[in-house]
Amino acid sequence: MSKTVLRVVHLSFSLDPGRRDGETLLREWPTLVNVATAVARAGVDVTVVQASHRRETVYRNGIPFHFVDDDRGTPLRLPFGLRWQRQPTNVFDAVAAAAPAVVHVHGFHYPLVIRRLARRLRGVPILLQDHKTHPMSWPRRVVWRWTSRRLAGVAVTGRGQATALIDAGMLRRTIQVFDILEGSTPFTIGDREEARRRTGISGTPAFLWTGHLNANKDPLTVLDAFAAAAPRLPDARLWCCFAQAPLLEDVRRRIAADPRLQHRVTLLGFRPHGEMEHYFRAADFFVQISGFEGSGYSVIEALACGATPLVSDIAPFRRIVGDAGSLTPVGDAPALADAMIAWAERDCAALRQAARRRFDEELSFERIGLDLRAAYERLVDRR
Repeated sequence: MSKTVLRVVHLSFSLDPGRRDGETLLREWPTLVNVATAVARAGVDVTVVQASHRRETVYRNGIPFHFVDDDRGTPLRLPFGLRWQRQPTNVFDAVAAAAPAVVHVHGFHYPLVIRRLARRLRGVPILLQDHKTHPMSWPRRVVWRWTSRRLAGVAVTGRGQATALIDAGMLRRTIQVFDILEGSTPFTIGDREEARRRTGISGTPAFLWTGHLNANKDPLTVLDAFAAAAPRLPDARLWCCFAQAPLLEDVRRRIAADPRLQHRVTLLGFRPHGEMEHYFRAADFFVQISGFEGSGYSVIEALACGATPLVSDIAPFRRIVGDAGSLTPVGDAPALADAMIAWAERDCAALRQAARRRFDEELSFERIGLDLRAAYERLVDRR
Protein backbone atom coordinates (compact mmCIF):
# COMPACT_ATOMS: atom_id res chain seq x y z
CA MET A 1 0.00 0.00 0.00
CA SER A 2 1.43 3.38 -1.00
CA LYS A 3 1.96 6.03 1.62
CA THR A 4 -0.51 8.94 1.59
CA VAL A 5 1.09 12.10 0.20
CA LEU A 6 1.25 14.88 2.77
CA ARG A 7 -0.83 17.90 1.77
CA VAL A 8 0.34 21.33 2.98
CA VAL A 9 -0.84 24.89 2.43
CA HIS A 10 1.66 27.75 2.39
CA LEU A 11 -0.24 30.82 3.56
CA SER A 12 0.36 34.57 3.77
CA PHE A 13 -2.19 37.11 4.99
CA SER A 14 -0.12 40.13 3.93
CA LEU A 15 -1.57 42.16 1.07
CA ASP A 16 0.72 43.59 -1.59
CA PRO A 17 0.58 47.40 -1.19
CA GLY A 18 1.29 47.77 -4.89
CA ARG A 19 -1.85 45.78 -5.79
CA ARG A 20 0.10 43.81 -8.40
CA ASP A 21 -1.37 40.83 -10.23
CA GLY A 22 -0.35 37.26 -9.49
CA GLU A 23 2.00 36.81 -12.45
CA THR A 24 3.89 39.97 -11.50
CA LEU A 25 4.10 39.02 -7.83
CA LEU A 26 5.55 35.61 -8.59
CA ARG A 27 8.26 37.27 -10.68
CA GLU A 28 8.97 39.80 -7.92
CA TRP A 29 8.79 37.24 -5.09
CA PRO A 30 10.86 34.32 -6.46
CA THR A 31 11.39 32.81 -3.01
CA LEU A 32 7.65 32.16 -2.74
CA VAL A 33 7.87 29.96 -5.84
CA ASN A 34 11.26 28.42 -5.11
CA VAL A 35 10.42 27.27 -1.58
CA ALA A 36 7.07 25.81 -2.63
CA THR A 37 8.76 24.03 -5.54
CA ALA A 38 11.46 22.62 -3.25
CA VAL A 39 8.83 21.27 -0.88
CA ALA A 40 6.92 19.71 -3.78
CA ARG A 41 10.11 18.04 -5.04
CA ALA A 42 10.58 16.63 -1.54
CA GLY A 43 7.33 14.72 -2.02
CA VAL A 44 4.76 17.08 -0.48
CA ASP A 45 1.48 18.13 -2.13
CA VAL A 46 1.74 21.93 -1.90
CA THR A 47 -0.90 24.61 -2.40
CA VAL A 48 -0.09 28.30 -1.92
CA VAL A 49 -2.77 30.73 -0.70
CA GLN A 50 -1.93 34.43 -0.80
CA ALA A 51 -4.24 37.23 0.35
CA SER A 52 -4.67 39.64 -2.53
CA HIS A 53 -6.71 42.49 -3.93
CA ARG A 54 -8.05 40.28 -6.72
CA ARG A 55 -8.93 36.62 -7.25
CA GLU A 56 -6.86 34.53 -9.62
CA THR A 57 -4.92 31.28 -9.73
CA VAL A 58 -1.48 30.97 -11.30
CA TYR A 59 0.40 27.68 -11.72
CA ARG A 60 4.14 27.30 -11.39
CA ASN A 61 5.85 23.91 -11.67
CA GLY A 62 2.48 22.23 -11.22
CA ILE A 63 1.77 24.11 -7.97
CA PRO A 64 -1.39 26.24 -7.68
CA PHE A 65 -0.86 29.74 -6.32
CA HIS A 66 -4.29 31.00 -5.27
CA PHE A 67 -4.48 34.77 -4.96
CA VAL A 68 -7.62 35.33 -2.90
CA ASP A 69 -9.58 38.58 -2.88
CA ASP A 70 -9.67 39.48 0.78
CA ASP A 71 -9.02 43.20 0.69
CA ARG A 72 -9.61 43.88 4.35
CA GLY A 73 -9.01 47.59 3.99
CA THR A 74 -7.08 49.61 6.52
CA PRO A 75 -6.67 47.70 9.81
CA LEU A 76 -8.25 49.19 12.89
CA ARG A 77 -5.34 50.49 14.92
CA LEU A 78 -5.54 49.79 18.63
CA PRO A 79 -3.37 51.10 21.50
CA PHE A 80 0.16 49.75 22.05
CA GLY A 81 0.74 49.12 18.34
CA LEU A 82 -1.92 46.42 18.03
CA ARG A 83 -4.03 46.06 14.89
CA TRP A 84 -7.43 44.46 14.57
CA GLN A 85 -8.02 42.69 11.28
CA ARG A 86 -11.40 41.73 9.92
CA GLN A 87 -11.73 38.00 9.49
CA PRO A 88 -10.40 37.06 6.02
CA THR A 89 -13.21 34.65 5.27
CA ASN A 90 -12.27 34.12 1.63
CA VAL A 91 -8.71 33.18 2.58
CA PHE A 92 -9.99 30.80 5.26
CA ASP A 93 -12.31 29.18 2.71
CA ALA A 94 -9.43 28.69 0.25
CA VAL A 95 -7.25 27.07 2.90
CA ALA A 96 -10.04 24.79 4.10
CA ALA A 97 -10.87 23.76 0.52
CA ALA A 98 -7.34 22.39 0.11
CA ALA A 99 -7.93 20.01 3.08
CA PRO A 100 -4.36 20.40 4.37
CA ALA A 101 -2.63 18.18 6.91
CA VAL A 102 -0.45 21.18 7.90
CA VAL A 103 -0.71 24.93 7.30
CA HIS A 104 2.57 26.83 6.99
CA VAL A 105 1.92 30.52 7.79
CA HIS A 106 4.48 33.18 6.89
CA GLY A 107 5.20 36.05 9.26
CA PHE A 108 4.42 37.32 12.76
CA HIS A 109 1.86 39.86 11.57
CA TYR A 110 -1.68 38.81 12.41
CA PRO A 111 -1.95 36.84 15.66
CA LEU A 112 -5.72 37.24 16.07
CA VAL A 113 -6.33 36.08 12.51
CA ILE A 114 -4.15 33.02 13.11
CA ARG A 115 -6.20 32.14 16.19
CA ARG A 116 -9.39 32.33 14.13
CA LEU A 117 -7.82 30.18 11.44
CA ALA A 118 -6.89 27.56 14.06
CA ARG A 119 -10.48 27.46 15.27
CA ARG A 120 -11.71 27.09 11.69
CA LEU A 121 -9.34 24.21 10.92
CA ARG A 122 -10.11 22.27 14.13
CA GLY A 123 -6.81 20.68 15.04
CA VAL A 124 -4.81 21.03 11.79
CA PRO A 125 -1.23 21.85 12.89
CA ILE A 126 -0.04 25.38 12.11
CA LEU A 127 3.67 26.06 11.57
CA LEU A 128 4.59 29.75 11.79
CA GLN A 129 7.64 30.94 9.84
CA ASP A 130 9.64 33.80 11.30
CA HIS A 131 10.69 36.62 8.99
CA LYS A 132 12.90 38.94 11.06
CA THR A 133 10.73 39.35 14.17
CA HIS A 134 12.00 41.47 17.05
CA PRO A 135 10.66 40.98 20.58
CA MET A 136 7.65 43.29 20.76
CA SER A 137 6.10 45.67 23.30
CA TRP A 138 4.44 43.93 26.24
CA PRO A 139 0.80 44.16 25.00
CA ARG A 140 1.75 42.55 21.70
CA ARG A 141 3.85 39.95 23.51
CA VAL A 142 0.79 39.01 25.56
CA VAL A 143 -1.33 38.64 22.42
CA TRP A 144 1.31 36.50 20.75
CA ARG A 145 1.75 34.32 23.85
CA TRP A 146 -2.02 33.76 23.81
CA THR A 147 -1.92 32.96 20.08
CA SER A 148 1.06 30.62 20.46
CA ARG A 149 -1.17 28.17 22.32
CA ARG A 150 -2.77 27.51 18.94
CA LEU A 151 0.53 27.00 17.11
CA ALA A 152 2.05 23.56 16.65
CA GLY A 153 5.51 24.91 15.86
CA VAL A 154 7.66 27.82 14.77
CA ALA A 155 10.38 27.84 12.08
CA VAL A 156 13.40 30.13 12.46
CA THR A 157 16.76 30.38 10.72
CA GLY A 158 18.66 29.93 13.97
CA ARG A 159 17.30 28.46 17.20
CA GLY A 160 18.53 31.43 19.21
CA GLN A 161 15.92 33.59 17.47
CA ALA A 162 13.14 31.45 18.92
CA THR A 163 14.83 31.49 22.33
CA ALA A 164 14.73 35.30 22.31
CA LEU A 165 11.00 35.29 21.49
CA ILE A 166 10.30 32.69 24.17
CA ASP A 167 12.32 34.59 26.78
CA ALA A 168 10.42 37.78 25.83
CA GLY A 169 7.15 36.01 26.56
CA MET A 170 5.93 35.95 22.95
CA LEU A 171 5.95 32.18 22.54
CA ARG A 172 5.17 29.42 25.01
CA ARG A 173 8.21 27.51 26.20
CA THR A 174 6.87 24.14 25.05
CA ILE A 175 6.45 25.14 21.40
CA GLN A 176 8.31 23.02 18.85
CA VAL A 177 11.14 24.93 17.20
CA PHE A 178 12.56 24.04 13.79
CA ASP A 179 15.80 25.48 12.39
CA ILE A 180 14.82 26.01 8.76
CA LEU A 181 15.98 28.69 6.34
CA GLU A 182 13.29 30.97 4.94
CA GLY A 183 14.96 31.03 1.53
CA SER A 184 18.03 30.28 -0.56
CA THR A 185 19.51 31.40 -3.88
CA PRO A 186 20.09 30.09 -7.40
CA PHE A 187 23.55 31.75 -7.47
CA THR A 188 26.47 29.50 -8.47
CA ILE A 189 30.21 29.57 -7.87
CA GLY A 190 31.11 30.50 -11.46
CA ASP A 191 34.49 31.75 -12.64
CA ARG A 192 36.27 34.09 -10.24
CA GLU A 193 38.59 35.71 -12.77
CA GLU A 194 35.78 36.37 -15.23
CA ALA A 195 33.74 37.91 -12.40
CA ARG A 196 36.67 40.18 -11.54
CA ARG A 197 36.91 41.33 -15.13
CA ARG A 198 33.18 42.09 -15.24
CA THR A 199 33.03 43.93 -11.91
CA GLY A 200 36.45 45.54 -11.61
CA ILE A 201 36.90 43.93 -8.19
CA SER A 202 40.57 43.49 -7.23
CA GLY A 203 42.65 42.85 -4.14
CA THR A 204 44.63 40.10 -2.47
CA PRO A 205 42.40 39.37 -0.76
CA ALA A 206 39.25 41.17 -1.91
CA PHE A 207 36.69 41.82 0.82
CA LEU A 208 33.07 42.54 -0.13
CA TRP A 209 30.59 44.28 2.16
CA THR A 210 26.88 44.61 1.29
CA GLY A 211 23.89 46.04 3.10
CA HIS A 212 22.32 49.34 4.03
CA LEU A 213 24.68 51.90 5.52
CA ASN A 214 22.82 51.98 8.83
CA ALA A 215 23.49 51.33 12.51
CA ASN A 216 22.37 47.71 12.42
CA LYS A 217 24.70 46.79 9.54
CA ASP A 218 27.42 48.83 11.32
CA PRO A 219 29.72 49.79 8.43
CA LEU A 220 31.91 51.91 10.71
CA THR A 221 32.98 48.85 12.69
CA VAL A 222 33.87 47.11 9.41
CA LEU A 223 35.99 50.12 8.41
CA ASP A 224 37.71 50.14 11.80
CA ALA A 225 38.48 46.44 11.42
CA PHE A 226 39.78 46.78 7.89
CA ALA A 227 41.98 49.72 8.89
CA ALA A 228 43.46 47.68 11.74
CA ALA A 229 44.10 44.71 9.45
CA ALA A 230 45.47 46.77 6.54
CA PRO A 231 49.15 46.90 7.63
CA ARG A 232 49.21 43.08 7.68
CA LEU A 233 47.32 42.83 4.36
CA PRO A 234 49.03 45.41 2.12
CA ASP A 235 47.31 44.30 -1.09
CA ALA A 236 43.81 43.86 0.37
CA ARG A 237 40.86 45.89 -0.87
CA LEU A 238 37.38 46.47 0.55
CA TRP A 239 34.41 46.96 -1.77
CA CYS A 240 31.06 48.20 -0.48
CA CYS A 241 27.64 47.79 -2.14
CA PHE A 242 24.66 49.46 -0.50
CA ALA A 243 21.18 50.85 -1.09
CA GLN A 244 19.78 52.94 1.77
CA ALA A 245 22.59 55.00 3.25
CA PRO A 246 21.75 57.11 6.33
CA LEU A 247 25.37 56.80 7.47
CA LEU A 248 26.92 57.62 4.09
CA GLU A 249 28.51 60.90 5.19
CA ASP A 250 29.89 59.29 8.35
CA VAL A 251 31.39 56.52 6.24
CA ARG A 252 32.92 58.99 3.79
CA ARG A 253 34.44 61.02 6.60
CA ARG A 254 35.88 57.90 8.21
CA ILE A 255 37.51 56.84 4.93
CA ALA A 256 38.84 60.31 4.15
CA ALA A 257 40.39 60.68 7.61
CA ASP A 258 42.43 57.45 7.48
CA PRO A 259 45.30 56.88 5.00
CA ARG A 260 44.87 53.13 5.54
CA LEU A 261 41.41 53.40 3.96
CA GLN A 262 41.59 56.25 1.44
CA HIS A 263 42.83 54.28 -1.57
CA ARG A 264 41.77 50.82 -0.51
CA VAL A 265 38.05 51.15 0.18
CA THR A 266 35.65 51.65 -2.73
CA LEU A 267 32.03 52.68 -2.23
CA LEU A 268 30.23 51.06 -5.14
CA GLY A 269 26.76 52.17 -4.07
CA PHE A 270 23.69 50.39 -5.36
CA ARG A 271 24.02 47.40 -7.67
CA PRO A 272 20.96 45.54 -9.04
CA HIS A 273 20.43 42.17 -7.42
CA GLY A 274 20.87 40.45 -10.77
CA GLU A 275 24.47 41.70 -10.89
CA MET A 276 25.38 40.72 -7.33
CA GLU A 277 26.21 37.14 -8.30
CA HIS A 278 29.28 38.46 -10.14
CA TYR A 279 30.39 40.56 -7.16
CA PHE A 280 30.13 37.62 -4.78
CA ARG A 281 32.06 35.44 -7.22
CA ALA A 282 34.79 38.06 -7.52
CA ALA A 283 35.30 38.41 -3.76
CA ASP A 284 37.49 36.24 -1.55
CA PHE A 285 35.67 37.18 1.64
CA PHE A 286 32.24 38.52 2.47
CA VAL A 287 32.04 40.79 5.52
CA GLN A 288 28.89 41.64 7.46
CA ILE A 289 28.72 42.59 11.12
CA SER A 290 24.96 43.05 11.66
CA GLY A 291 23.52 43.26 15.14
CA PHE A 292 20.25 41.63 14.08
CA GLU A 293 19.04 39.66 11.06
CA GLY A 294 16.01 37.53 10.35
CA SER A 295 17.88 35.28 7.99
CA GLY A 296 20.97 36.31 6.08
CA TYR A 297 20.33 36.10 2.36
CA SER A 298 23.58 37.89 1.53
CA VAL A 299 25.60 35.38 3.54
CA ILE A 300 23.85 32.51 1.77
CA GLU A 301 24.53 34.13 -1.61
CA ALA A 302 28.18 34.65 -0.71
CA LEU A 303 28.65 30.99 0.21
CA ALA A 304 26.86 29.90 -2.98
CA CYS A 305 29.40 31.91 -4.98
CA GLY A 306 32.44 30.69 -3.04
CA ALA A 307 33.11 33.77 -0.88
CA THR A 308 34.06 32.96 2.71
CA PRO A 309 31.89 34.85 5.24
CA LEU A 310 33.48 36.83 8.08
CA VAL A 311 30.35 37.84 9.95
CA SER A 312 28.88 38.64 13.35
CA ASP A 313 28.10 35.93 15.87
CA ILE A 314 24.30 36.06 15.82
CA ALA A 315 21.84 33.17 15.72
CA PRO A 316 20.97 33.08 11.99
CA PHE A 317 24.61 33.49 10.94
CA ARG A 318 25.68 30.65 13.22
CA ARG A 319 23.17 28.40 11.46
CA ILE A 320 24.21 29.54 7.99
CA VAL A 321 28.00 29.69 8.30
CA GLY A 322 28.83 26.57 10.30
CA ASP A 323 32.59 26.01 10.04
CA ALA A 324 32.87 27.60 6.58
CA GLY A 325 33.69 31.06 7.90
CA SER A 326 34.32 33.25 10.91
CA LEU A 327 31.91 34.48 13.61
CA THR A 328 32.94 37.50 15.69
CA PRO A 329 31.10 39.39 18.44
CA VAL A 330 28.79 42.18 17.32
CA GLY A 331 30.60 45.53 17.22
CA ASP A 332 34.04 44.04 17.95
CA ALA A 333 36.37 45.62 15.40
CA PRO A 334 39.61 44.10 16.81
CA ALA A 335 38.12 40.59 16.64
CA LEU A 336 36.99 41.17 13.06
CA ALA A 337 40.44 42.51 12.15
CA ASP A 338 42.04 39.39 13.62
CA ALA A 339 39.64 37.23 11.59
CA MET A 340 40.49 39.11 8.39
CA ILE A 341 44.19 38.52 8.93
CA ALA A 342 43.90 34.88 10.02
CA TRP A 343 41.56 33.79 7.25
CA ALA A 344 43.55 35.64 4.59
CA GLU A 345 46.48 33.35 5.40
CA ARG A 346 44.49 30.25 4.40
CA ASP A 347 44.43 28.64 0.98
CA CYS A 348 41.99 30.67 -1.13
CA ALA A 349 41.03 27.83 -3.49
CA ALA A 350 40.31 25.46 -0.60
CA LEU A 351 38.19 28.09 1.15
CA ARG A 352 36.25 28.70 -2.04
CA GLN A 353 35.38 25.03 -2.36
CA ALA A 354 34.50 24.75 1.34
CA ALA A 355 32.11 27.69 1.03
CA ARG A 356 30.25 26.13 -1.88
CA ARG A 357 30.21 22.74 -0.16
CA ARG A 358 28.57 24.33 2.88
CA PHE A 359 25.91 25.80 0.60
CA ASP A 360 25.24 22.54 -1.22
CA GLU A 361 24.96 20.51 1.98
CA GLU A 362 23.02 22.89 4.22
CA LEU A 363 21.65 25.96 2.44
CA SER A 364 20.13 25.01 -0.90
CA PHE A 365 16.46 25.07 -1.82
CA GLU A 366 16.63 21.28 -1.96
CA ARG A 367 17.74 21.20 1.67
CA ILE A 368 14.95 23.60 2.66
CA GLY A 369 12.40 21.32 0.99
CA LEU A 370 13.66 18.27 2.85
CA ASP A 371 13.81 20.13 6.16
CA LEU A 372 10.26 21.42 5.77
CA ARG A 373 8.94 18.00 4.84
CA ALA A 374 10.54 16.55 7.98
CA ALA A 375 8.98 19.34 10.08
CA TYR A 376 5.53 18.78 8.58
CA GLU A 377 5.72 15.04 9.19
CA ARG A 378 6.77 15.58 12.78
CA LEU A 379 3.86 17.96 13.39
CA VAL A 380 1.38 15.49 11.91
CA ASP A 381 2.82 12.60 13.94
CA ARG A 382 2.51 14.58 17.17
CA ARG A 383 -0.99 15.85 16.50
